[in-house]
Amino acid sequence: MKKTIDTLIEDIHASLEDPKHTISGKAFNEFLDAIKKTILKAYGPDQDLYLRMSNVGSPDRKLWYEFNSDISRGITAQTRIVFLYGDLIEALLIFMTKEAGHKVTEQQKKVEISGVKGSKDCDIDGELVDIKSASAFNFAKFKTGSILQNDPFGYIPQLSSYAEADGRDRAYFFVINKANGEMCTLKVEGFELINAKERIDHIRKVIKSKDKPIEKCYKPVPDGKSGNMKLAFECGWCPYKYDCWKNTNYGLGIRSFQYSDSVRELVEIGKMPKVKEISV
Repeated sequence: MKKTIDTLIEDIHASLEDPKHTISGKAFNEFLDAIKKTILKAYGPDQDLYLRMSNVGSPDRKLWYEFNSDISRGITAQTRIVFLYGDLIEALLIFMTKEAGHKVTEQQKKVEISGVKGSKDCDIDGELVDIKSASAFNFAKFKTGSILQNDPFGYIPQLSSYAEADGRDRAYFFVINKANGEMCTLKVEGFELINAKERIDHIRKVIKSKDKPIEKCYKPVPDGKSGNMKLAFECGWCPYKYDCWKNTNYGLGIRSFQYSDSVRELVEIGKMPKVKEISV
């Protein structure tokens, strides 16, 4: 049976479960080299600020802040760790793909659209692939395909950019659930891909504007049944959130409260929480 991206996951499972499987020395050395580069990257300096394919899916308002705000965008240790294990998992999946007998080519190939550059992850069996590690919640979006309608992290524009730059009319996500090791692939093609050049042209207009976009990146969400509203999960990692929401709560901005399970960042308070308010 011919091995294709459609048989990838079952072939990976089969190679892992085969007690007679012999690891390829070449693939293993390439895996070790990828780990070394990933570790050095994690402990290296922040990347210079420029528009790249990996952030074309970011919301307009966040992109405006990145290019126009004096607020530090330095990457915290916690964020570096998140990036680190994401890159390590990517290296592991590529290694397992090779061990399963699938062809991996064009790893980290440089691509470009209208002066915006990026590096695609790889081709697997001739298909352009972007590798993701996801929480159980986000993995379900890839597995069911609902990411095509609800893509808060901008993965579709990123994949579309790689595909358009590489002259493809389809591309794949290869995703692993970080919680339990389940894997899936998702094909994105035709109208499901966006026009990346149009998106890049729009972004350039946004970041050159003196005024930041009025619309927030994400709407606040209810904090249980309290009647209060809290920051959306997607805003939690943003270094610009305090300036972005500074006029909320009658000018007090985001107010943070220490609950037993987490810190909740409230942007609309109808009922004062009965827990300690903290400064961040």
